[in-house]
Amino acid sequence: MATIRWRYRLTQLLVLCALTSVGHARELPSTVRSALKRAGIPGEAVGVVVQEVSSRKALFAVNQRIAFSPASTMKLVTTDAALELLGPIFTWKTQAYVTGSVAADVLQGNLIFKGGGDPKLVTENFWLFLRQIRASGIREIRGNVILDRSRFEPVEYDAAKFDGDPIKPHNALPDALLLNYQMLRFQFMSSVVGSTLNVAVDPPLAGYDIVAPQWTAEECGDWQSKLGASFGERGVRFAGGYAADCGEKTWYVHPYQMTHNQYFSAVFKKMWAEVGGRFNGEVVDGIVPEDARLLKVWESPTLPEVIRDINKFSNNVMARQLLLTLASTSATDGLNLPATAERGTQAVKAWLENKGIHAPELLIENGSGLSRDERIAPASMARLLLAAYKSPLMPEFISSMPLAGYDGTMRHRLTDQTVAGNAHVKTGTLKDVKALAGYVLAASGKQYVVVFFINHPAAAGGGDAQDALLEWVYVHG
Repeated sequence: MATIRWRYRLTQLLVLCALTSVGHARELPSTVRSALKRAGIPGEAVGVVVQEVSSRKALFAVNQRIAFSPASTMKLVTTDAALELLGPIFTWKTQAYVTGSVAADVLQGNLIFKGGGDPKLVTENFWLFLRQIRASGIREIRGNVILDRSRFEPVEYDAAKFDGDPIKPHNALPDALLLNYQMLRFQFMSSVVGSTLNVAVDPPLAGYDIVAPQWTAEECGDWQSKLGASFGERGVRFAGGYAADCGEKTWYVHPYQMTHNQYFSAVFKKMWAEVGGRFNGEVVDGIVPEDARLLKVWESPTLPEVIRDINKFSNNVMARQLLLTLASTSATDGLNLPATAERGTQAVKAWLENKGIHAPELLIENGSGLSRDERIAPASMARLLLAAYKSPLMPEFISSMPLAGYDGTMRHRLTDQTVAGNAHVKTGTLKDVKALAGYVLAASGKQYVVVFFINHPAAAGGGDAQDALLEWVYVHG
């Protein structure tokens, strides 16, 4: 696979004709230039735009028309488009249907879940949904549970393809019936039972066995590697040890060996039993038949709450769900086709063009930034942010971003600087990529858009330069 550095060089050649029009309003502040030099990052690997929201001219503009990998700052494009195209009261709906008859709290037929692409169908919401179904008068299901996930087109996906680490939660695949982000949370307890530890898993799963690790006296260190975890479809075995000085630890895992059906089935069977239900059938794929009757509807939180999770905590699978939602709700061909990332991309690009933002360099693969192919120029990102600031939905959009020094992916950055609490910025990190985009409210009271992309093998060391620019804009802007 070509590195980001070589892709960047190729991009430079392709857009060489545009370089003459790239503005350099001012030289970057000395604190920023010094930090870049210390990190070994050359000027040509950096794209910067700083512009006051009411000005027509950038304060700083470096390589602004070059297409850069934006990493997770691409989520700003997806979430801003969603706010304007779907609206601030938009919600996702998961529907429960039944076939057959119900008598004496027994369903002689099937229970069908039709997915609407809800990015936040987490276990507590699903449990409440099952409680509603149970309260409708159904205790025992003597048919099957059918999962209708037809709203999204199924795709083949290798969870190890992106970074070779398929158990990382960011490698989860979107799904019209995505449940709890297709994730497991393992809690390693400090209490000892014999020579082993207690390990709890959330959500609880039916038929999922856990073989706990042995208690050891060694140092904690790289405790996850020492567990010797072996994940399978029906359980996990921790063949290694867990050090006493680790205390209580939490490990979030994507159980990629389990299909969406297997995961949904294990969660449903356990939770249905917990709410007093009985079920001995199968959980299978299908579609809602014509004779099915709508029983209950679960409605997600509103879109602004969802995009807060996406941007503050950089949730990749939620962002991918959002792009597919744009595809499924903006179809104009009347064919009602299953949503694809390609159609979601078309919806975003059409939205940008309608706003007068021409971004021919824009490449969207999945809308999350977890991609080696996604590209956008700093100037295009800055124009999007400037337009968003003038939108009636500006408060929802800005509040979705991490607040420097306080929360989200910025909670540990700039905590001792004066800009802390005065910058809402989205961050992005990949191998060879360090990105940042958002807003700074300067001490002068002026509001600035700030975009700072770094594409270089030494990009990981570029955080100090980005922080220095945010601080400079706050103090001098």
